Amino acid sequence: MRTLVIETATQALSLALLDDDVVKAAAHEAVGRGHAEKLVPAIAALPGGGRADAIAVDVGPGSFTGVRIGLAAARALAFAWNVPITGYSALALVAAAVCREHAVGQDIVVAMTGGHGELFWQRFDCAKGTARTDLASTPIETLASMIDDARVYGSGAASLIAARGHGQAIDADVRATDYILLRPHERHLPVMPLYGRGADARPMADGPLAPVRS
Repeated sequence: MRTLVIETATQALSLALLDDDVVKAAAHEAVGRGHAEKLVPAIAALPGGGRADAIAVDVGPGSFTGVRIGLAAARALAFAWNVPITGYSALALVAAAVCREHAVGQDIVVAMTGGHGELFWQRFDCAKGTARTDLASTPIETLASMIDDARVYGSGAASLIAARGHGQAIDADVRATDYILLRPHERHLPVMPLYGRGADARPMADGPLAPVRS
């Protein structure tokens, strides 16, 4: 089965076209905030225009806008091609790559850059291929007092290690090609945003504005 993997939740625009678990084509570029303009042309540039029998999309955590761009494109293509769509987590994807390359059989902490001075983070068991904690978004200074691992992985690792003052930060990108490393239970998340933190906008405590009285 051919699967198109879409990643836009982070600074990267990353795509992979898989035939079962064999990478047939891929694209990876650090675009910052340019996902909306570049995603569809990048998919079209893949062999066969990226046409696949199924679509997998990063549902987060990450940029609010990036997550929604990926989901919108994936849903539109799934509808047009009449194919199934499934979600996966950015943190799980990083963990899968780290476990293979750096930490076989160990517990690891993955930390990704969040917003408002916070980091998205989660602990994983490399031996079992499972998450040991729930996804969380925590202020860097608070997390520095909570995590004592000698090594931390991911785009937020350097900030965490700097705040803590000791340990080793190992950067790790979110790459669509690493989808082949995910365990089956990590490939079937609901196709809805996994933001990892609440929205910035809050409803007013008193509801809609009352009319001004003279």
